[in-house]
Amino acid sequence: MKNPIIIFGSSRPKGSTWRAICELNHDRDIPVIDLNTLNITSYDYENKNRDDDYLPLMEKVLKHNPIILATPVYWYSMSAQMKIFIDRLTDCISIRKDIGKSLKGKTLYVLASYSTNLPEGFELPFSQTCTYMSMHYGGCFFYYAGGDRELLKGNDKIKGFYKL
Repeated sequence: MKNPIIIFGSSRPKGSTWRAICELNHDRDIPVIDLNTLNITSYDYENKNRDDDYLPLMEKVLKHNPIILATPVYWYSMSAQMKIFIDRLTDCISIRKDIGKSLKGKTLYVLASYSTNLPEGFELPFSQTCTYMSMHYGGCFFYYAGGDRELLKGNDKIKGFYKL
């Protein structure tokens, strides 16, 4: 991990996903971009939103590798903010093809917090997006935020995440 960046998408700015990011970033200085602080609208087939903050964000993201997407598990899937971020990759293969081509070969990881049972197939949208974009999918690290003490022990894996 030479020059990582974390893209943070959650409705709770200081919730469980933020705590997972803090554990990952406790002795590092990985930049964190909070999607809630940006004006990024949902995908638009007519590209009326091409002047929002998404494409400038992606220009910054290109300077980093790997890319770490941090999201809570909401209703068996990623957060709405993260879904919009992923959907907008379409802009990178349509109106800014240079960005889409520059993502090729980059590695993507997911850091996901959860407090109930993990849903089947949670990682599929991320891994398939990487396949489509010719990126490497590095995997998902899950941060348990519930009350089961045995499951809390699994959060130690996050500390080893940076060593991959």
